[in-house]
Amino acid sequence: MFRNGLQFWHIIVIVVLVVLLFGANRLPGLAKSVGQSMKIFRDEVKDLREPDDKKPAADRPTDEPTEGTTPPKV
Repeated sequence: MFRNGLQFWHIIVIVVLVVLLFGANRLPGLAKSVGQSMKIFRDEVKDLREPDDKKPAADRPTDEPTEGTTPPKV
């Protein structure tokens, strides 16, 4: 049944169904939000794969208090 895989007319049917379900007015907004989500996902995956020594010093947590903060009272 699925020996030939996804054919051109399958893609046409899927596109027509998507346009009918969501409407032509909402498709650009959906595409934009999907694109932004993919960009955020790629950035997060890249951050996870990057070793800690290659990250900028501002991103690494430190035990030293930052300027303008008071140390905890003992």
